[in-house]
Amino acid sequence: MLLKLLRYSLLSLVLLLVFIASALLSMRFAIHGRELNVPSLVGLTPAEAERVAGASGLVLSVESRFYSSQVPRGRIVSQAPAPETRVRRGWKVQVAESLGPQRGAIPNLIGQSEHTAGLNISRHGLEIGSVERLHLPGVPSDTVVAQKPPPDAKDAPSPMIDLVFSATDNGQRYVMPSFVGKTLGESSALIKSAGIKVGKVWTAAGVSVKVGPRSSSRVIIKQYPPAGHTVSSGASINFEVSGQPRPNATDSPEEERRFEE
Repeated sequence: MLLKLLRYSLLSLVLLLVFIASALLSMRFAIHGRELNVPSLVGLTPAEAERVAGASGLVLSVESRFYSSQVPRGRIVSQAPAPETRVRRGWKVQVAESLGPQRGAIPNLIGQSEHTAGLNISRHGLEIGSVERLHLPGVPSDTVVAQKPPPDAKDAPSPMIDLVFSATDNGQRYVMPSFVGKTLGESSALIKSAGIKVGKVWTAAGVSVKVGPRSSSRVIIKQYPPAGHTVSSGASINFEVSGQPRPNATDSPEEERRFEE
């Protein structure tokens, strides 16, 4: 009787192990069955890239446009994630469209009013990028005091021109700390608490990044303006971030104190 009971127990244990192994194997196939390799989209037109991405179960998003002497106008010049990256179906692939080679030098906007600078930029087929305002003693308000790319530049990466306008000294000013090495999420929180805005964010591949929960753990590689510069309340800070996230970190009290002038 005892031997028979032992046999039934062993048989039940074997069946239980088989059931667990089958469940784990099914789960593995279910998870990895929804994964795929990102196809190469560089060199395709946005319409072609959308068809290729859609056929793979991915979503295409044209995030920005850049000048390129290697990739013809109207073709994809960069993408993120990179080709052959393993992702799940439904993943969004961000791409940048080529504008072809830069056709003319960047106009000189220094000293122009905000209205005149806007007209000049439109006339050259360019676009206004980030806008910052900085108080400079003796300079009329709403006048362009700096621009990026600089005047007469012939190697501009994109048609976007970032402008700095003069402003009246009626706001709090801050000494810019270094955010390099910190995550986008923790830095954004500190910036907003000081009344300053997060401007443009992009990866080293030139792909724009929207600030949100999915991008909060990306690591900052570069910042504009750089550390040590003085900015006024209401200004914007632009970041270049890593393509891969890392766990969030916390700003130190010393870093927060450095934010105030």
